[in-house]
Amino acid sequence: MKKDQSTIDNQQPKISIVIPVFNEEKNLEELLDRCLKTCLGMKRDFEIILVDDGSSDDSRNMIQRVASQNPGRVVGILLNRNYGQHSAIMAGFAETRGDIVVTLDADLQNPPEEIERLVNKAEEGFDVVGSVRMNRRDTFFRRAASIMINKIVQMSTGVKMHDYGCMLRAYHRRIVDAMLQCHERSTFIPVLANNFAGHTAEIDVHHAKRPAGDSKYGLWKLINLQFDLLTSMTTFPLRLLNVLGVLISALGVGFGIFLFVMRLIYGPDWAAAGVFTLFAILFIFIGAQFLGMGLLGEYIGRIYSDVRARPRYFVERVVGKSYLKSVE
Repeated sequence: MKKDQSTIDNQQPKISIVIPVFNEEKNLEELLDRCLKTCLGMKRDFEIILVDDGSSDDSRNMIQRVASQNPGRVVGILLNRNYGQHSAIMAGFAETRGDIVVTLDADLQNPPEEIERLVNKAEEGFDVVGSVRMNRRDTFFRRAASIMINKIVQMSTGVKMHDYGCMLRAYHRRIVDAMLQCHERSTFIPVLANNFAGHTAEIDVHHAKRPAGDSKYGLWKLINLQFDLLTSMTTFPLRLLNVLGVLISALGVGFGIFLFVMRLIYGPDWAAAGVFTLFAILFIFIGAQFLGMGLLGEYIGRIYSDVRARPRYFVERVVGKSYLKSVE
């Protein structure tokens, strides 16, 4: 027996897939084919939300075209410029209606076929389901940076998840709603979600080489990401400055005693009358001061951005938005 159309129109989708897209025209067609095939095979109501994050290639037109061809099942959110991956995902979250929301990168390094496993795990009662990339195909630099970030996040949050850099994750509706109530501008979504999650889990997923295009995370973007990560989730660096100040003070006292003793033994001519040693100590203190000012500046900059309360993103247009039809 087929469902009445009014019942279908008022029915909430079971699964929402949010995919941020930035200059991925070479991968987008395959990505959509595989996502649609996977979601149709799950025999559930679903929506795929593609967020164009200010692409300069043909990604924007491709999203509009596929959303028009698949109204309700594929929704295109077009941002007016590039705001960054996490802001684009938050824009997608704001349009989701699913009970379980899955995030996925558009580069096809994480197979869309893993979505069903994430959903099944989330339905066991977990608030957040993360994924751990097995046999990673990234460069050594990317893997080393990922290990460092994961260790920092584990220490700061106390949640022992092993791969915070993988965006293939599933979130329960209540976690997404909680994140949407947060208005800070520097957002690292996996960490933010774990602040509200009571029960988390991880599953191993495959990892593939990028079929086409280049990674959008170069060296400078990775450095910026680490600064955003640290300053958006913890005040630990500020506390570390106190420890560093004590250590440098102790080092200065030790050097003073050392200089006094050596001058008694070797006389005032030792080490050019202490000039070079004085410069060495001075450079240590100057370096520590710049480090402290830099960290304080990061936090003050975050406070300044949050106080202005400007929107994280500006949605120019939403394409293909309508109520979903059930999968027969």
